[in-house]
Amino acid sequence: HASIVDGCRLSRAETAVVPHADPEAVRKTLRGHEGRKLAVTDSVFSVDGDAAPLAALAAVCRAEGAALLVDDAHGLGVLGAGGRGALDAAGLAGDADVVATLTLSKSLGSQGGAVLGPARVIDHLVNTARTFIFDTGLAPAAVGAALGGLRLLRREPERALRARTVATALYEGLTAAGLTAVRPDAAVVSVRAPSADAAVRWAADCRTAGMAVGCFRPPSVPDGISRLRLTARADLTDEQVARAVETVRRTAPRS
Repeated sequence: HASIVDGCRLSRAETAVVPHADPEAVRKTLRGHEGRKLAVTDSVFSVDGDAAPLAALAAVCRAEGAALLVDDAHGLGVLGAGGRGALDAAGLAGDADVVATLTLSKSLGSQGGAVLGPARVIDHLVNTARTFIFDTGLAPAAVGAALGGLRLLRREPERALRARTVATALYEGLTAAGLTAVRPDAAVVSVRAPSADAAVRWAADCRTAGMAVGCFRPPSVPDGISRLRLTARADLTDEQVARAVETVRRTAPRS
């Protein structure tokens, strides 16, 4: 994600980019560096909705003396027991050498973000992180909304599974309709478009039909492939899922 890239730049550390979701490439890169080392990854990649191999990455980091930082923006509320996130799903939650960043603006429906990690990491950030110290604190309404989302998830943990079920149903319906979709690991469902212009028109036609979808196109996607991004919600009924699939199919570009 672009925020990870910006964070690496702000750190002024030496940065190496490795192939997508490739623990062995991470191992080789870490092995070639001395001193403090940190591997950084999304938990669920926002473009195609595929998940990083977190358990394998954590094992590589430990073998090479590195820490692991995971952006769990698309995992919280969807993966893990009751939506506790991708680190919980991978058995890494609470580990001393793993830090998670997450947003409050996805499953929790608010804004802002949080860092979860060992007390010494949090203490260091509170006292030294310029982007925290010199920023304005979250508005009380945003904090209240995020807490409300967390409390709802605690009361109704089945929502996490329902969101994943809806995502799978969207994928299966879109694929059955002849569209090229990527099987989701969480709640993000990606559908390939033939071109950037076609993706923009497709998204606009979906909106006209009453359905809001995301539109990814160059330069925001490094592989040059334009996509629509659908986000599954736990409160969607089977009828609404079927209607969404039909809307995307009916408005799909011909070429």
